[in-house]
Amino acid sequence: QVQFVESGGGSVRPGGSLRLSCDVSGFIFSNYIMSWYRQAPGKERKRVATIDPTGRITAYADSVKGRFTISRDNAKNTVDLQMSSLEPDDTAVYYCNVPLGDNGSLFDSWGQGTQVTVSS
Repeated sequence: QVQFVESGGGSVRPGGSLRLSCDVSGFIFSNYIMSWYRQAPGKERKRVATIDPTGRITAYADSVKGRFTISRDNAKNTVDLQMSSLEPDDTAVYYCNVPLGDNGSLFDSWGQGTQVTVSS
């Protein structure tokens, strides 16, 4: 079945960096666009970064543009999110999935996510 396993989160100070990784299984990864999402406490889950199947085309939410970089390895079925210049507003649980619409996902199943906390 479809599985997403996110890792790499943690607690950092403002201005710090983290690299998240998502291991994917259950479908032909190299055929699909992939996205990272985040959900802050009390808020809806929102898409923050997207990458096409080849890895050559990326897109970002305005809130993270210039600070986050999405990448993928089709040989390993992984999608990463390099986050730098982190801000307190980046605090959230981060997930990966195949995007559908603005903030939806093609697959109903989600991983456990990985917590990112940015605080001084």
